[in-house]
Amino acid sequence: MRTFFIVGLTGMLALGMTGIAMAQEHAPQPQGPNQARQGIHGPRSIDQDLDHLTKDLELNQKQRKQIKPLLEDHHDRIQALFDNNPRLSRQELGPQIHAISDETHRQIEALLTEHQKQLAKATQERMHAGDERRRPAPSTGPK
Repeated sequence: MRTFFIVGLTGMLALGMTGIAMAQEHAPQPQGPNQARQGIHGPRSIDQDLDHLTKDLELNQKQRKQIKPLLEDHHDRIQALFDNNPRLSRQELGPQIHAISDETHRQIEALLTEHQKQLAKATQERMHAGDERRRPAPSTGPK
């Protein structure tokens, strides 16, 4: 059960992390603190991540208020990792990024009801099924 939740939430936040990595590699350095936070998120902001989680997990207002600072910390810690290691690739930073995300996921999981944990599991299963549909069929070799 816990594995499904972690994998499901990882998938939900993966787009945000991808935005950080892409912004880090392709965007000019932001000029001010508000631009810095906005710039690192690429196509999805913290508020968009929160809205996505709210929809998928049916978060209530109290949970949204508790989860938003966790998402902010998650994004800030990953951005700091990139800032402090400018010569390392996203792949090289992968283990540290995953450790930060796993910690955030555990913190969020502690705030969810059992029903919401089941919703996370169902979301993960839908995402996995979508990934399977996008993969090319295995080659059977020359005939």
